[in-house]
Parts: sequence; C-alpha cells; structure tokens
Amino acid sequence: MKIFKDYTNIPGAFRGSAVALGNFDGIHPGHQVVINEARRAAAKSGAAFGVIAFEPHTREFFQPDAPSFRLTSCMSKARVLEALGVEVFFVVPFDKAMAQKSAEDFIREVLVDGLGVAHVVIGADFQFGRERAGDAGVLKAVGQPLGLKSTAVELLVEEGAPGKPSVYSSTQIRGALRRGNVARAAEGLGRPWAMDGIVVEGDKRGRTIGFPTANVLMGHYIQPALGVCAVRVEIPDGPHAGLYDGVANVGNRPTFDKKGVVLEAHLFDFDGDLYGQEIFVYFIDYIRPERKFDGLDSLKAQIKADCATAREILAKSRWKQDSLPL
Repeated sequence: MKIFKDYTNIPGAFRGSAVALGNFDGIHPGHQVVINEARRAAAKSGAAFGVIAFEPHTREFFQPDAPSFRLTSCMSKARVLEALGVEVFFVVPFDKAMAQKSAEDFIREVLVDGLGVAHVVIGADFQFGRERAGDAGVLKAVGQPLGLKSTAVELLVEEGAPGKPSVYSSTQIRGALRRGNVARAAEGLGRPWAMDGIVVEGDKRGRTIGFPTANVLMGHYIQPALGVCAVRVEIPDGPHAGLYDGVANVGNRPTFDKKGVVLEAHLFDFDGDLYGQEIFVYFIDYIRPERKFDGLDSLKAQIKADCATAREILAKSRWKQDSLPL
C-alpha cells in the first residue's frame, strides 16, 4: 500500500482513484461498508482503490485539551487498511488552513485539483468543510460538474439486544473500553482493539521480581478502564519478530506511588531487549481492576495468578494466533 502524507504532487498512477473519505477511527464494520463501496467503484472503473483520512483527527484539532479518545493511531489505521486490500492511503494534514476551507473549496482544491480522485464514497452522515457545511448533497452538486463521481452509503446496523439494533459506532466502542468491556469492544470493531507504541525504559522493577515488562506510553490513545488484561503482543520487526501471548496492566502503578498512565506488557516465554522498538498490543479480555498492594510478595502472587488467568483466556479465545495481526 502506498501512503501519501499530503494532497499535492500526487503521481499520475494514483490520480483518478476511487476513494473512501472519512476519519475512520477504529475502521469498524460500519466504516468497512464505506471502504468496500470504494473498492467496488475502483474495480468497476479500473482505478486505484484508496482511502482518505485526516491527521490529526479533526476532533483532536478542534478540542486539543480534551481527553485522548483515539481507537487507532495513523500507523494502526494504515496496517488495517492494508490488510483490507487498500492500494493507496491519502493522509490529509488537518491544520488551521484546512479547517477554514469551505466544503466547496475542499472539493475543488483537495479532492479534484490536489488528489485528483475520480470517485468519492462517504457515509450518509459524514460532514466536511468549514462549520461542517458539506454533506452528500453538496459533494454531488459541486463535484459532478467537475467530473467527480460520489456515493453516499447508508449506515450499517449492528444487531444488539432483541429489538434494539444500533448503528456501528466508534463512540460505543470507546464506551466499552472505558467500562473495561474489552470483549464488547472487539465485537464492535470486528477484531481485538490494539494499541501500538515504542517501548520505553521504565523502572525495570518488573525484571527484579521475575516479570519483565515492555512499557509503552498511551499517547493519543483512549484510556481504557485501568487494570489487567489478557493480551497478544506483536513485534513486527527485528530478531524477536513474532506474536506472543501475555498479560498487560494499564494504570498508574499505585503500589509504587507512580503517576501517569502507562501500558506495561509482560510477554510469556520471552527473553529479549525491546527498547526503542514498536510493538502492537491486542487486548483480548479484561481480568481485573488496578489495585494497590501492601508489598512485593503480594504483588508477585497476584501477577502470577493474573498470568495463569490470561493463559486460560487466551487458550479459549476466538482470536487465535493465526487470526492476528489484523
């Protein structure tokens, strides 16, 4: 998959693409309906099949001081899109100038003149341009005379409780993660929620008690319910490349009076140096809330129990080793 991080100087081979346009945070089944419609349009016309998304997320730009909320980083999003067969990913910078563009100018300057796309697919509720004035009607009215085809896709309904279907929603998935319902989040995403990041140096205390951890800062990711989860950890590159079962804690480490939420992942049957490497942590199920222990012995006993619980969960999980990474 080819990635462009601007909307200018696009090579001729990727102009004329059929693309899905949106924020696509999470790339859940509802988003995939829009993306698959772009796939069909590309196949029909023989064009490249692409996706356009904004970076940073538009919500991050307009609410920079709000709590972090993202389900997918740009890197994670790219990996999922590539797995879906997307050929070109246009990452459009969202800055003050972009935020001030009218819907009409966005269509002309970004979609037509800049990216040179031929067909744009959006969700029926998607809005764009200054003050969110652009919608499917505006896209068609402005784009059609410029030779830009467009399609609006109706929202996909997820069957929930009997008689209470709901639309696939990134908001609902975020709510499930905040409640600690990792399994429900996976149902909404169609895959386990994953967080990627660079392994940083911690206190190295885990190593001294027999449970070394790979520590990753949360960055712009949503903060899920604090506590311990069964996880699978992907190391994409290097001598230790592979997928490992493990257990992870997301929290403040209250036993040691620490502040600042960190993801600490302990990989089973692993012995290696991961500092500076990027890893992907797939959250399979929630085990327990974070708590403060009265000493190292009680902490070690609990971690040992957590590891045993995680092994049981992972052995029974529908998300097997051969179904990841996603």
